[in-house]
Parts: sequence; structure tokens; C-alpha cells
Amino acid sequence: MPGPELLRPGDARYDAARRVWNAMVDRRPALVVRCRTASDVATAILLARAEGLEIGVRCGGHGVAGHAVPEGGLMIDLSPMNGVRIDPERQRAWVQGGALLGALDAASQPHGLATTAGNVSHTGVGGLTLGGGMGWLAREHGLACDNLLSCEVVTATGDVVRSSAEENAELFWGLRGGGGNFGVVTQFEFRLHRSGTRALSVELDFPVSEALAPTARWRDLSGDAPRRATYTATVAGGIATLGFVWIGDSEGGRQHARALQALGEPIARRVVELSYLDLQCRDDDLQEHAQRRYWKGHYFRELPDAAIAALLAHDPTVAAGLQAYGGGPSRSRRPAPSHRRASATSSAGHRWTPSPFLSGRPPRTPG
Repeated sequence: MPGPELLRPGDARYDAARRVWNAMVDRRPALVVRCRTASDVATAILLARAEGLEIGVRCGGHGVAGHAVPEGGLMIDLSPMNGVRIDPERQRAWVQGGALLGALDAASQPHGLATTAGNVSHTGVGGLTLGGGMGWLAREHGLACDNLLSCEVVTATGDVVRSSAEENAELFWGLRGGGGNFGVVTQFEFRLHRSGTRALSVELDFPVSEALAPTARWRDLSGDAPRRATYTATVAGGIATLGFVWIGDSEGGRQHARALQALGEPIARRVVELSYLDLQCRDDDLQEHAQRRYWKGHYFRELPDAAIAALLAHDPTVAAGLQAYGGGPSRSRRPAPSHRRASATSSAGHRWTPSPFLSGRPPRTPG
């Protein structure tokens, strides 16, 4: 079996390998190591230690700050390790460290199975899970890391170990929410759930100038909503869009949609039934690669009226959004990660394509 592929500055595939989702990130590692096995990862780690190089690890490359790409360091690229295996009877999935969410969904959905796994299909499973991992199933089934059963991990000493609640338990605790601080995970084992294959999206549009009361009612409804509903809100171009995403049978979602009558009369209403796979890909174009991105986010334990007013009053050229979880992920008694206690998450930001007239000017790199 061939060893890892090594890419250095000047190699034909180097520039493509070092690029990540956020085009603001333009760092140049001294070496990119494209790994196919856990043994390849161990070799890369030992090489970095011997040469005194900072290590970054890339799965899907979606991290907005670009920590996967260390300037002058060694970048471990897990994207060749992208296999997914499903046991539908035991409701288990084994996912290699470089696999994307779309691959996990594509393998599990033919069996009517899924697990909490973000909502953009070209996001990496590994980075999402190790940071906690929100998604449409979080209110009902917890964070992605709550559904993690075991990991194969390459440690800083180059050892390949298994970590679970029964084996290397302290390491397992740290991996579920601690990011990539404790080793390189080369395989994940997940618990799957019989979520079905259908979803329902309900959206109501209100003018921002008239949206304070409807958004406050939307917030109040979200806390007691069925676990299959994740309430969503976006503000862009002078319009506040309020609604929810329902996972499972559409009839249950349509019945719950009647609760939104309390928001008042919208200027537009959309009720869309779609497959779970289509839902997971719905925002893929919006979150496409090769655009520059800058945003800020916040986790709310509570969402006061003042925060809603600030959201509605922000610059209309900046897109902003909320997802309300009604404390769903916090049902676990585990203390980490901290955002499992959040009742809502918010984000606001810009995305843009670099101008060809500025192509000679070096971009700013966050971090």
C-alpha cells in the first residue's frame, strides 16, 4: 500500500491542497501530507515533531478561521480517508476522518437513518463533531458529539489508540467538544436514529420594521415546540423570515405550523416538503467554497427582547440569522461543550468574491 502523498510549495497539486472553504485564508504550509491510513497520520505527526513544525489538520476545510492551514507548518490532509460504513440493524456508522457530511447522509438515509450532522453537505464530519456539532436533529437527539460512541485516534506521540466511554475514557471526554486539541481522529463510530427520510420547511416573511412582536412570539413558541422542530430566523434585505424545519412525517409538521398563526399575518408564506437529503444540501450553494467570509456569532442562554431588537436593527447589507434549540442539546448532563446549554445561536456576516482588480493585493488572513 502506498504511503502518504507529500506536497511542497511549487508542486502541481500544492495550491489546490492548501485552499480551504474561506478564501480569506491564504496560508502556505511548508508541507501538505495527504494521508490514506492512520499509519500515514502517525508518520506525519512524527515528522512534524522531528522538524519542529506546527501541525494543522484538514477534514472538510470548513473552519472559518482556517486553523487547518498552518503558515510554514505541516498540514495533515485527511480528505483521502473518506469511507463510510453503515450497520442498519445495530444503527451504527463508522466514518473515516476525512469524510464529508454528505457521504454520511448518503450512506445512512437509504435505511431511514441519520444522526446530528450539521446542515451543509460539504462540511467535514470530523471538525463538526469534535467541536460539538449542531444540526437539525440536535433538539431530539443531542449534539453530534453526544452520538459519538468511539474513535480511532493518533496521539501526539504517533500512537494509534481506541477511545470510548470504556477505553481511554478521559481522552474520549476531551474529544467530544474539545476540538482537535487531543489528537487526530482517523475514524468515528456514531449512533444512528430512525429519523425517516422526509422533512418540512415552513417560512413566514415580515417587514423588518414590523417584525419585533412576531419574532418575540417565534422565540416563545420555540421553547415548547416538539423536539422534531428547529426554529429558524433570518434577517436580510429588510425582510425577517421566521419559521422552523421539521424532521420526519410532513403531517406532524403541518399540524405544528398552525402554531405560527400567533405570529400575525406575513407578507409571504412558504411550506415546502422535501427529502432529508435535499434539506441537508439546501444551503450548499449559499455556503460554496472560494468566497471570502467574515462573521461573528453568539450563543444565548436566553433571547431577550433587546437582543431581538438589535438583530432587526442591524445593517441591512449584512445577513444575520438565529436558530432556536429550546435547550434541546442541554438534556445531556455532560458539562462540555458549553454551547449545549444554548437556547439559541446567532450569526451575522458578509461573504464576497475577490475582485479581479485587486488580485495583486494580498488578502487579509484571519487568525
